[in-house]
This record gives sequence, C-alpha cells and structure tokens, in this order.
Amino acid sequence: MSKVSPTLKVTSSSKLITLAAGCFWGVERALKKPFEGKGLVDIRVGYANGIASIGPVTYEKVCSGSTQFVEAVQISYEPEKLALVDLLEIFFRIHDPTQANGQGPDIGSQYISAIYTHSDEQTKVAQEIKEKMQKEWYPNHKIATVIEPIKIWYDAEAYHQQYLDKNPGGYECPTHFLRTKPKI
Repeated sequence: MSKVSPTLKVTSSSKLITLAAGCFWGVERALKKPFEGKGLVDIRVGYANGIASIGPVTYEKVCSGSTQFVEAVQISYEPEKLALVDLLEIFFRIHDPTQANGQGPDIGSQYISAIYTHSDEQTKVAQEIKEKMQKEWYPNHKIATVIEPIKIWYDAEAYHQQYLDKNPGGYECPTHFLRTKPKI
C-alpha cells in the first residue's frame, strides 16, 4: 500500500498533489493541457483513499461503488515553475466543485471532488484556495470538495493512462472544461 504512484515521474525538487474531479480521463486531460511544459512533470490516473483492506484495486471494483476509492489524478510538479495556488485555482475551474457525489452524469462516490494533500502546508493552501474560490467563483453554491491527506494510492490499469490521447473519440464528462466566468 502506497501514497505515491510507483510510475509517476518525479525530480529531486518536484512536489506531489492528488486531485479528484469526476472521471479521471477528463481530469487528466483538463489539467495536463494548461500546465504541460510549464512546470508539470507528470500526471497519472488512479484510485485514492478507499478501504485499505480491499487490497489491490481494479476499475471494476471501484465502479461498483463499494470500495470508497475515488478516481483521481496524481500530479508531480515543479513548485518553482508551477505554484500550487495556480494548479488548485484551475482545478476548481475545470469541474463543478459544487456537485456532491459525482460530476455531470457520472454519479457515485468514486466521482467526488477532492484534494488529497501530501503535506500540512498543502492542506492549508487547499483550504485557503477553496475559500477564495467559494467567494469569487461559486458565491451562491456551496463547494462540496473534500480536502484530506492522501492515505492510499493505486495506479489505474495501463489502458486508462492518457486514455483520451489514445482514444480521441472516447467518453468525456461534459463538466470537464475551463470555466471563464463564475457560477451564478
């Protein structure tokens, strides 16, 4: 059992953050696009923070809804080039963080909005950004995003990694796009 993807590329100075915002295919694409070549070292899709005793997790197990694992992305980034604040502000804009228990038509605990932190400092920053985004972007809708430390991580199966790059016509949740104005 690990908190970090064994296949995620890291550097001596990179930091990690784990984010969930619905179907991990769309989240991977939506977060990769604005940050590729701008401090993003690597991104992997996988499963976070479920029932530890379940052991190795598969897509089928997670989709059953009985594991409490969440589809998520684990990100390696260079903090000198890509600030956590900037990453989290985009995170809150590429999905609907006010939707509880899913994203768009993808309903279930495996599709929640969550920030899984890798340090106390990240938890503090995540809470501050959540409050800021609540006021500025979602003033009339309560943000449902969970913020908690990363406890367990499993990489998703190989065919899920960069799925939408490999399958351009593949399913994309309609909530995954960069919002340009606040939700009124």
